[in-house]
Amino acid sequence: MRRLILFCTAAAVLLGVTGYALWTQWKAPVAMPEDGYYLDVTPGDTLSSLSHRLAEDGIVRSRLLLNWYGRLTGLDARLQSGEYRLKGSLTTPQVLALISRGDVISYTVTLPEGITLGQALAIIQDAPGLTSILSGPEDERLLALAKGRASAEGLFLPETYRYERGTTDWEILHRAHEDLMTALHRLWNERSLSLPYEEPYDALIMASIVERETGVAWERRQVAGVFVRRLQRGMRLQTDPTVIYGLGASYDGNLTRAHLRDVDNPYNSYRHGGLPPTPIALAGLPALHAALSPEEGSALYFVARGDGTHVFSDTLEDHQRAVQQYQLQRRSDYRSQPPRG
Repeated sequence: MRRLILFCTAAAVLLGVTGYALWTQWKAPVAMPEDGYYLDVTPGDTLSSLSHRLAEDGIVRSRLLLNWYGRLTGLDARLQSGEYRLKGSLTTPQVLALISRGDVISYTVTLPEGITLGQALAIIQDAPGLTSILSGPEDERLLALAKGRASAEGLFLPETYRYERGTTDWEILHRAHEDLMTALHRLWNERSLSLPYEEPYDALIMASIVERETGVAWERRQVAGVFVRRLQRGMRLQTDPTVIYGLGASYDGNLTRAHLRDVDNPYNSYRHGGLPPTPIALAGLPALHAALSPEEGSALYFVARGDGTHVFSDTLEDHQRAVQQYQLQRRSDYRSQPPRG
């Protein structure tokens, strides 16, 4: 009997010491590197495979304890794939809870206003953690968004987009397209009915021209007003950015008289009336608003001052004087647009 009591006492003490050791280990922070630990959880990962990796890298001390806790709480069935950064004083239960909540690392990519679809693709495909599956601006998935038009140019809203590792360039652009369509149709429904557009796509083309003509916020509606009045009077838009867009990769930075006379360039608004065939850039919300709510007035011309702003004129004579002053006698630090923020 005495031996039984001693045995039970020893067993109880051993169990208590073991339990205390396990409890202490369980509640202690894991062995985290100073700059954190990156864990990539794939859809095929199990708690067993993750605990093995964590133990092998010296992050958790007991993978058996982690596995036991996961099964007991049901968290082993709620693991979410993605890229995680473990940092700070996390305990083993907190590590498992973080993975089961899906607190993955997120990234952002910004598409600036006024860039082309090709430039947008280059930015997206160079972003960290993104997967590239699109072949280029002519990819059939992008062309499908154009609904029979020759190009998907301009069909995406320039904004900052948040994503997780493994997101594709197609997913980003599809989201940008949906955001653009939502904004465009909302503004279309709020438009003035006297505008010379047959459909929202026409307004999108105009917005892209406004986007390329000025980077000054308060000038957008003025520029849109000039172009709207030109369309209403049957005048040609005569805007350099459309010509440049039509030249594509052959444009070397020097727009010549021969370029302006080229009737084979469908984007040459000096030789072709109306709007160009497609947008020429990604237009932001302010440019869309300007195209659908242009400033009223009588100006039919404008010319760059050289400081990023423009001089607006009602008559050809006033415009020619402004051209003489600001274009033919250019300042040494001349620029057509201010830097875009």
